[in-house]
Amino acid sequence: MLTVSSRYLQLETQAHRGTGGVSAENRQLGFRPAFRDTETGQTYPSTFSDGRPAPFHILDGLPEPLVLARDRHGRISRVLGSIVAGFLRDGIFYTRAEAAALVGEGAEAIA
Repeated sequence: MLTVSSRYLQLETQAHRGTGGVSAENRQLGFRPAFRDTETGQTYPSTFSDGRPAPFHILDGLPEPLVLARDRHGRISRVLGSIVAGFLRDGIFYTRAEAAALVGEGAEAIA
């Protein structure tokens, strides 16, 4: 079974740094970190475990049915492999690559 881990999210962020595919590089254009379940199409804003919006991708706020493992502190460490990190903007989900492409086109292209 494929899974997504906290470490995978860190590596993915490193890979997209400088492209517009990370929160710090696209927030000003209205992108908010989120996740999508590719099996159901359901999207989930990235939140802390208490429900507050997170300014970056964090697994802690995902619903329990998606959770496969927790660390010794109770934080989510792995989720289903059908979960992908991306962004919500005006109710539309964008993968990191899609967000990066739009950021590369400039704010006027997505205004």
